[in-house]
Amino acid sequence: MDSHRRSNAVLLLLLIVSLPTILLPVSVASEEKVKLTVYYEALCPSSEDFITNYLYKIFDNGLISVVDLKLSPYGNAKISSNGTIVCQHGEWECLLNTVEACAIQVWPAVTDHFPFIYCVERLNEEGKYTEWESCFEILNLDPKPVADCYSSGLGHELEVQYADETMALEPPHVYVPWVVVDGQPLYDNYTDFISYICKAYKDSNVPQACLGLSHPITPPKGTVKPSKHVCYKEEDDVKSKSTLSEIISSMVANWLTVWA
Repeated sequence: MDSHRRSNAVLLLLLIVSLPTILLPVSVASEEKVKLTVYYEALCPSSEDFITNYLYKIFDNGLISVVDLKLSPYGNAKISSNGTIVCQHGEWECLLNTVEACAIQVWPAVTDHFPFIYCVERLNEEGKYTEWESCFEILNLDPKPVADCYSSGLGHELEVQYADETMALEPPHVYVPWVVVDGQPLYDNYTDFISYICKAYKDSNVPQACLGLSHPITPPKGTVKPSKHVCYKEEDDVKSKSTLSEIISSMVANWLTVWA
């Protein structure tokens, strides 16, 4: 990525961080908000693409004020018989999933943890996933609470909770990103999620971002359109982003030592 593109990415990230103070969102009671849940995994290219090129838009256009957004960083991982988690794209994915789970735990408000997750996923998309710690500096965040969450084992517990939630999905997820609006999975229409949010929002005070949008046709239950770009649950291949666990362990140990 050249310096111009990186500069644009940083500016966008800073805009997301400052949106809560720039926008004057419509006041909406929590029970009236549209529930949007995104099940994803850190090193799946389509998950990276969805978060950095689509999902951020609800912060940019103010639609977040009528949305109850929940991020679930587990995806297609599996829990082995000894309790360890095995991730589709290797040890790096497990590390980043857990770090993002810790960020959600440490900064519960979506406007607080989304900028960090966006930053990490942007680096993943650029192939610079080993530089994820730079997001603390970029966003002026204290890394210690996340480090404590990871090192204490809380991060693993959080991932097990996300695993339970993912495995309980009905209908079951087939791939990630698996985007659900008010309980209805969008299947291969997930990039059109804003239209589905606008259709689901029942208040007469229509958000500006919804004006002029046509209502989508809800995909029939139980149907899945094939996609070449998503990460399927049953894929067995481990992408080139995987690495040896001892390298990961060494880097994590160094990180924990610095921020302990």
